[in-house]
Amino acid sequence: MSAEGLARVDDVVEEYVDAGRIQGAVVGITRRNKVVYMAAHGTVDDTTGRPMRKDTMFHMASSTKPVLGVAAMMMIEEGLMSPQDPVEKYIPEFKGIQVAVAEESAVKDIVKSKSKEASKEQKLPDHQLVDVDRTLTIHDLLTHTAGLHTGGIGSAVANLDRPGPSDTLASWIPKVAAGPLDFQPGSRWSYSGTVGLDVVARIVEIVSGTPFNEFVQTRIFDPLDMKDTHWNVPKDKLERMPVFSNDKGPWIKSPDYFSGSIGLVSTARDYMHFEQMLVNKGTLFGHRLLKPESVAMMSSNQVGNLFNETEKGGSGRGFGYTVGITVDPEQAKDGRTAGAFGWMGAAGTVTWTAPEEELSVVYMVQGPTDLPWKIAELVSDAIVD
Repeated sequence: MSAEGLARVDDVVEEYVDAGRIQGAVVGITRRNKVVYMAAHGTVDDTTGRPMRKDTMFHMASSTKPVLGVAAMMMIEEGLMSPQDPVEKYIPEFKGIQVAVAEESAVKDIVKSKSKEASKEQKLPDHQLVDVDRTLTIHDLLTHTAGLHTGGIGSAVANLDRPGPSDTLASWIPKVAAGPLDFQPGSRWSYSGTVGLDVVARIVEIVSGTPFNEFVQTRIFDPLDMKDTHWNVPKDKLERMPVFSNDKGPWIKSPDYFSGSIGLVSTARDYMHFEQMLVNKGTLFGHRLLKPESVAMMSSNQVGNLFNETEKGGSGRGFGYTVGITVDPEQAKDGRTAGAFGWMGAAGTVTWTAPEEELSVVYMVQGPTDLPWKIAELVSDAIVD
């Protein structure tokens, strides 16, 4: 890596801090099993100006999802479940789930109203419920092609409340199974931000015989020495969390609801360990979490052209199991090299891995901007060998 090229990361991050576009950030970069860049910028507290620290703990939001992806690949690798398995095989309540169908214009109106949080007051358009063309599968959930609570007409019809203060995966997921779906399984790509992968987390619990949080702790976090990654942050670590004057609090209200979609809190150091394991094709610190072929399956395009036809995807991109993939860098224009894969969170975090370059990038922030794509370009340009 070019030291001069990596130094430009400092410059661009500081520009965003100085302009007030981000409060602060921690960026970590590894190449060939070595940390080549690790720096904290800005402040951790917008009320006091307390400086950002490298061990600051960030809300990961949907950056939680690749952890669920690894857990699912473990169960697939061990033969305890298959991507082609019907969801109803493990959660019988999904048997007979239907699809809501309406005029396309009505669906667009529902999606628009959802974004304005006004759907509960809006009268539902004329629609009908039809049977699924084929059974809903684990593959559909892992690739966001299930149509399960993706913000369409089915989601509006379901009008599902979020998990309550005492809910668990076991108590809430059967409510999800009432449906209906937003579209026929496998017919399109549409993001299920807080529901679809929680169903997979519940299946991991069932096939492993272990609560999802315990499974992830013993099978992923402990072997990778991810010592500061939690759904429920211990009191003695709360002072390491960013402070925002406009903080609206967590989406998940139950301390016993361990989501596979959102909710983890972590550090740059911990997620660098996670990404490095994927760079190494499933191994780190002498522990093999996955076989190389399992990592390859997770990070291979599983949806044809469905993802690159969406606004969230775009040209030159594909989608694997819980991760987006750069297929054609020239078309994708995301600054990454071919084969790079990873995901992001609504709070701004972005983590990705480029196996062919033995490279990983972890960008921790609490506020989304276009900065991670600029960092990706700088990192790719800094590769000299």
